Amino acid sequence: QVQLVESGGGLVQPGGSLRLSCVVSGFTLRYYTIGWFRQAPGKEREGVSTISDNHGNQYADSVKGRFTISRDNAKNTVFLQMNNLKPEDTAVYYCARRISFVSQWDNESEFDSWGQGTQVTVSS
Repeated sequence: QVQLVESGGGLVQPGGSLRLSCVVSGFTLRYYTIGWFRQAPGKEREGVSTISDNHGNQYADSVKGRFTISRDNAKNTVFLQMNNLKPEDTAVYYCARRISFVSQWDNESEFDSWGQGTQVTVSS
């Protein structure tokens, strides 16, 4: 059974940092691209970043230079290091497994399995 479980969210002040983790099971991590998405209140879910051995790493323009995606295949875990957080980064963050590469990197229809999400709140 494919599972993805996020953790690491919380409340942080503007300018602070958080590291999110996505622990996967039921499949071999190194063979798959994993993405991070987020959904803010009242907004559509948007792509944040993806990590892939064959297709490179991708980042949304809004997080470039502040967020870094990485993975530890031995620990079945994908990380999202978030630095210099801003109030507009407040959202529920989800990780997901990508199974096709027909279109752009953040096309949700190409991701088949999703975690339950972890809340990130950036506020003073």
